[in-house]
Amino acid sequence: MLIPRATLADLTRLFVAEPRGLRVVSIDVDDLDPLDVVRAGANAFGFAGFFSSLDGRAVGALGSAMRVASAGPNRLERIDAAIDRLGNADVLALVGFSFSDEGPSSAGWEGFPAAVAVLPEVTVTRLAGRSRLTLALPPGSDGQLLLALLSTLRPPIAPVLDREVDHTVESRPSPHDWIGLVAEAVAGIRAGALQKVVLARSVAIRSGSVFEPFDLVAVLRDRYPDCRVFGWQEGDSTFLGASPELLVAREGSFFRLAPLAGSAPRGADPETDRHFGDALLASPKDREEHAIVIDDAVRRLRPLSVTLERSPSPQLHKFATVQHLATPISGTTTARLLDLAAVLHPTPAVGGAPRAEALAFIEKMEGIDRGWYAGGIGWADPSGDGEIALGLRSALVRGDHATVYAGNGIVASSDPESELEETRLKLRPMLELLT
Repeated sequence: MLIPRATLADLTRLFVAEPRGLRVVSIDVDDLDPLDVVRAGANAFGFAGFFSSLDGRAVGALGSAMRVASAGPNRLERIDAAIDRLGNADVLALVGFSFSDEGPSSAGWEGFPAAVAVLPEVTVTRLAGRSRLTLALPPGSDGQLLLALLSTLRPPIAPVLDREVDHTVESRPSPHDWIGLVAEAVAGIRAGALQKVVLARSVAIRSGSVFEPFDLVAVLRDRYPDCRVFGWQEGDSTFLGASPELLVAREGSFFRLAPLAGSAPRGADPETDRHFGDALLASPKDREEHAIVIDDAVRRLRPLSVTLERSPSPQLHKFATVQHLATPISGTTTARLLDLAAVLHPTPAVGGAPRAEALAFIEKMEGIDRGWYAGGIGWADPSGDGEIALGLRSALVRGDHATVYAGNGIVASSDPESELEETRLKLRPMLELLT
């Protein structure tokens, strides 16, 4: 059994109250991996989710005891109000939202709302080597069916990805068309219509066998410990990835973020890698792109901040295939996590600047439905704490189909061919995983 029999017996004794209203029980469990629980149980639940942080926190979730979805400009405020009303220190909600306020528009993203908060029926949280299992029962449930289902879970086997199967791969739009789109954006920026716009493209994959989404998440967690790894299952589809970028995190009155903008490849040896990094730090184009993102974040956060600090100069954040400029920003606030996320999103790192003009250009010209790509995914609790990552280095997986996304920030000095090559660097981790 994945969950010890003694733990299930303890939970049974805790469910002695009458099944009136939402009930929550929690218990400590030794050595229970949240992702193992998700991998073992995802097929039995319509919803499953996983999120891991750089501080070692991991959250695995199955089922939905409460679900609140919303769309429109105030979507995050409305789902946060529902989280606030939970008022239970033992619970947290998984939170996800799309790039656009109005949500996905294509059939491939069916089931993914514009914004949603889910209080899972089963949550396993692991931090500092300790795991805690929380069950939340909706009104009218006595918990026996859920406990019976948990008793059937078995430890999953190690993921197997070295399958000898055929794949077809198609860029949408084609590289040629995307280069033309970048050239058009550069012309618009030089004419003064925009400062910066982020343009995304996608790659569609069809495999000779069905993908196992949370096996893929497990591999991502092992390969990219320097990223926030996530998976969000809605019915037959799963959005998954290894995000390099934190939108915002809050703990008590303290908040932090470190926006990324400006990119360079990694070198094959330390000397080459250092050369690429030094060139990135010195690049006027990349420094301009980065400054737009940082200045926008500081301006938007200042009204919600009691104190606000930023690093005086960008730093290098290195990942497996790419390195970025990053500037840490931190401060104190009385605002809640999703209040901060609402004023920041979409940052110029995923949208552009000025915001309204960049979003209008993307909507008119980009030609793909981003869905939750470049949106947000993470967790929040009733006290207003939590962590939201940007949905980057990501893919939408369903059956034997997957769509991978990547985007670049375009400024006046951008070179379309170089921008295409940069998207290939960003696409590589997910394409290698899926093919």
